Amino acid sequence: MTQIDTLTDILQARYSCRAFQPDPVPDDVITRIIQTARHVPSWCNAQPWQVTITKGDATDRFRSALMDAASQGIPPEPDLDWPKGYSGVYAERRRTCGFQLYDAVGIDKSDREGRSAQMLRNYALFDAPHVAIITAPAELGPYGAMDSGGFVTAFTLAATALGVATIAQAAIAAYAPLVRDHLDIPDDRLVLCAISFGYADQDAPINQFRTERADPTDIIDWKS
Repeated sequence: MTQIDTLTDILQARYSCRAFQPDPVPDDVITRIIQTARHVPSWCNAQPWQVTITKGDATDRFRSALMDAASQGIPPEPDLDWPKGYSGVYAERRRTCGFQLYDAVGIDKSDREGRSAQMLRNYALFDAPHVAIITAPAELGPYGAMDSGGFVTAFTLAATALGVATIAQAAIAAYAPLVRDHLDIPDDRLVLCAISFGYADQDAPINQFRTERADPTDIIDWKS
């Protein structure tokens, strides 16, 4: 098998896990994930990403704090502006993903209460035993965030290669001040996203659906 075949297999095996077993991931496995992910490129080799990882009671305390904030309807305060909107094909892909998710757990499209309850599962970290909070220096702005996005991708792929399931969660960034205070993250760092991770509950219905990907012909704009 060639290297491109191996990489393709890992990419295709990765998915956003939304149901985890309670078993913790050993520290040496987590460290190996980081050791691999740190090799992604960054502008001027700044390597702006920093990772705060919880385990055990720390995960449960953080989960509880997030759930309290989300359940009380505290207004979001992300460090970076949310997308202004989704239109065209982007809206279509987003909508399809949502419908696939709700279908997997038997939530009708008209069931607003059920959809809201499923959305809150984000803040329960989908019961994952660990969460990694990804931050970047505020002074690097969107370019530090862009570099850190590469790190997030590499983290999820390295985890997949080691049998660890992940889900990258922008939703957690809605409560950036809470995240910063709870985890003692300095004020000069942007809270970008979370990666909840652990071992997948393979039997959970919500882990059975897979999203589609655009064809290369829809992505490439050749010039000659």
